[in-house]
Amino acid sequence: MVSRHNRTYAAGVSPEEVGVTRRDLLGTSAKIAGGGVLAMKGLAFAQTGGLAFTQEATPAVGELEGVLAGLDPQMQEVLQKFQDLNKIPIASQTPFNARQLPLPGDAVMALLAERGESAIEPVADVEHQLIPTPNGDLIGRVYTPEGQAPFPVIVYFHGGGFVIADLDSYDSSCRALANAADAVVVSVAYRQAPENPFPAPVDDAYFSFQYVAENASLFNGDPERVAVAGESAGGNLATVVCILARDQGGIEPIHQLLVYPITTYAPEGEGAESIEEFATAVPLNAALLDWFQSYYAPDPASPSASPLLAADLGGLPPATIIAAEVDPLVGQGRQYADALEAAGNDVTYTLYEGVTHEFFGMGAVVDTANDAVAEAADRLRESFDEAAGEATPSA
Repeated sequence: MVSRHNRTYAAGVSPEEVGVTRRDLLGTSAKIAGGGVLAMKGLAFAQTGGLAFTQEATPAVGELEGVLAGLDPQMQEVLQKFQDLNKIPIASQTPFNARQLPLPGDAVMALLAERGESAIEPVADVEHQLIPTPNGDLIGRVYTPEGQAPFPVIVYFHGGGFVIADLDSYDSSCRALANAADAVVVSVAYRQAPENPFPAPVDDAYFSFQYVAENASLFNGDPERVAVAGESAGGNLATVVCILARDQGGIEPIHQLLVYPITTYAPEGEGAESIEEFATAVPLNAALLDWFQSYYAPDPASPSASPLLAADLGGLPPATIIAAEVDPLVGQGRQYADALEAAGNDVTYTLYEGVTHEFFGMGAVVDTANDAVAEAADRLRESFDEAAGEATPSA
């Protein structure tokens, strides 16, 4: 059964009323999510099926007020700072130029700098390892929490529409997940378009997950407890990894954490409606989705690009889907939750109100992000604990 939640927190509500935030627990010198750069993870899609949008990727100066209306005040502050840092629409640039522009995470870091607060959430260790694949070695950034190995493992894929962003852009999300879930997080630097269009990122995601799962001990991990996670474009990769592992007889993740994932390049119904509704949203909007898709060049009918269109979604790992209220992808996220449920999978879908695409790693300045991380970690732990229980009798 799919469990649905809508979560919203009013400005000025005390921690006693909504629960102590992760920021409270960590203290002022180690702010959550370290400036969470869920940067432009904009996923790619939109212009399929006759859908084409031409709005500015970032509202012109003076137009942001309407976009901010109704958002959580903390989210408003981040978006205003983002607008101050960058008035060049990403979708107006080449990929090379776009990769040099500020992202929402840079706005978070700028706010923290103004306040004199730390932008990095500490973990016990961060190192880099090579991940061999049939298409060459990839870099994996490995985040290890405090505690005793072997740890559960989360293989994580960052966002950026398959075109922009990198390991640094989503560093805060990985740190937050490592600490909250008491798990090693392996963040994979998969190849990006236009240099490496579809299906190169899919291949990298699948083979990197298989390598980490098979060699979990090299990452101080437990091979019986390996999950997959991703944000935006990375959420697409995470769920596609689950489908491919099932269909190809590979090692299957024990859980899939999908943070505002793209699930189809041929949106219909609610998925298409949310693109239209938030066509001029910030930081992700219809023009940027078009731009991402034009470079990623996916086959919209392929389940490896549009998992929502897969003929069979049964037998997949438990799924946690985190959604933002103001996000062109919110409709297709709900559709994917429904499709997974209809196929008999364990699904939790939570819509966080008053926030936008990219909020998940912003816990240093957006309290709602801390709640989303806590929920994700709780669900991951449930799967880790269940796997540990199942593994014990045969050990």
